[in-house]
Order: sequence, then C-alpha cells, then structure tokens
Amino acid sequence: MNGPATTSGAPDGDEESLICSASGVSSALPSSQRCIGEMPKILAGRYCLERLLGAGGMGVVYRARDLLHEQYGDPDPYVAVKMLSEELGDAPDAGALLYSEFALSRRLSHPNVLRPYTFEVDAAQRRVFITMELMRGLTLDKLLCESPLGLPWPELKPIAIPLLDAIAHTHGRGVVHGDIKPSNVMLSAEGVRLFDFGLGLTEEGPLKGLPSLNRQRLDAWTPAYAAPELLEGSPLSACTDLYSLACVLYELASGRHPYRRLPSTQARDTGLERELKAPRNLPRRYWTALRTALALDPERRSISVTQLRALMAGGSFWW
Repeated sequence: MNGPATTSGAPDGDEESLICSASGVSSALPSSQRCIGEMPKILAGRYCLERLLGAGGMGVVYRARDLLHEQYGDPDPYVAVKMLSEELGDAPDAGALLYSEFALSRRLSHPNVLRPYTFEVDAAQRRVFITMELMRGLTLDKLLCESPLGLPWPELKPIAIPLLDAIAHTHGRGVVHGDIKPSNVMLSAEGVRLFDFGLGLTEEGPLKGLPSLNRQRLDAWTPAYAAPELLEGSPLSACTDLYSLACVLYELASGRHPYRRLPSTQARDTGLERELKAPRNLPRRYWTALRTALALDPERRSISVTQLRALMAGGSFWW
C-alpha cells in the first residue's frame, strides 16, 4: 500500500525484504524504533522477534526465529511475522482484517505467490499475527531504481510471465489482489513472488463468507496504481487488478510510470491517456494489448490477465 519495508545485512548476507499491504508498511526508521520498543520479545511462546523489517501507519513486519523449529535442529528457522499497528490493533475488526489476508493468501498455491504459514493469537499480549515465508531478494521498485531506463525484453520477460502467471492463478481462484505495484513484487533467488493480499477480497467460493471489511475507510489504495473506478468507490475486481498490473509492466519496460505517477482519476481527467507511447523495451506486437489494459475507462479494458499472459509468452493475438 504505502511502500516497502526493506532491510539488509542479514546474517547470511542476503537482503531481506517484506512489504505489508494491509499494514501500509514503509521503511521509515523513526517509527521502526518506536515499534521495537513497544513489542514483546517473544510471541505465543514460540516466535522470537529479532529485527524490524518495516513499519508504517497500519502495521509492522518483523524477522523472527521459530524457537520450536530451532529446537529440533532446523538450520533456517526464520520466518516473517506480520501484525497490525497499535492504532489499527484496537479497532473492533482488526483481527478480522488480518485473518482475511491470511485466508485469502492461504487459498492460493502457486510458486510465484508468497507462502503464508499460520495465523496466530497471543492471548497474553493481546496480539494477532501472521507468520509467513521470509523472502530474500529485491522488490521491483528497488530494481527500477537500478534500471532507470527500464529492462530489456530478455530481462523483463522472465519477470513479466511469472507475475502474469501468479495473478492469473489468483483470479482463477476467485481472489482479487487489490494492491499490485512494484513494491509488492519481489525478485529473489527462488524467482518472482507476489505478496501482500491485505487489501484483497474473494469474489466467489467458501471465503465469500468472510467478515465484510470496510477498506475504504483505511484510505489504503495507492493512487498511482489503483484504477480510477476504484478511487471513486467502485469495488475491487479482476479488471482493477489488470490496470495495476499494466502500470507495473509499462514501468518495467520503460523506467517510467505510464501516467507520471499521478492519481489515475487525475490522469483520466487531464487526458494523459492520449499521450501514451509504446515503451522502448516492449516488443511492438504487444503494445496494443498492454495499452488496452492501461485504459482509464474500465469499459475499454477488454482483455484479461490470462490473455495478456498468453500473448506475451509467445501465443497468438488476443483480438
């Protein structure tokens, strides 16, 4: 939602990065120091918090050791622990908000989607939290900082296709991500990882019965990547995910956001769509499809993530 939580200098020399979507995690260290002082050393008698990976107005993420796994000789007992901030933690639906994220991500099983482990309650500390895979790698926003002109297609394609795969799988399982942006995608030694389903929802299936949470009151959407209809109060959908994804792909191919990082409503109202040009690193045969996905009018986004994936993987044209 509001940016990455990244830290480096891990014991194994790898960079560790984690983003919190429902937690609005950023890498602002002053709030990090405050959060460290407020947190217990051990949660649920098992998870030893070692280092804050990120903190923001909505939540915190820690690197932690799983003491049970360590006791049985696991050479890599590290996990990420995610919880809501003190401010949100006191809200009546705080536990439901975090559990919704856990339930949505648990519904997915794909090599390019972050793996959640458990949803936990520490009754003594009055904390609910999620444990999940501790990722080591580079988020795409950091990668873009290192590639200001975008990535050549031979480097971009191995990122774009797994990301499209992950989102197609997500939609196929009836789940909408809700916050696709460069800081919510990681490139690691294990490949691409999509994560942060804190703003997501399910459109169908057994999770449809999860508590209805008012995400609008969180003011959580990222304006530069959220579709205009979403900013104007329309519900999340596969079509709004498609728009966010298209912005990310355009940025990876050009080094620039398609609409100057302006809120999409402002981009629409000022006619920026008429100024769109094909990214320098995107093969021309894909431009029509990507431009369609970037349409600021949802009625003109007449392509699916699956169709876009098939085309960019070398399939036939979608129209």
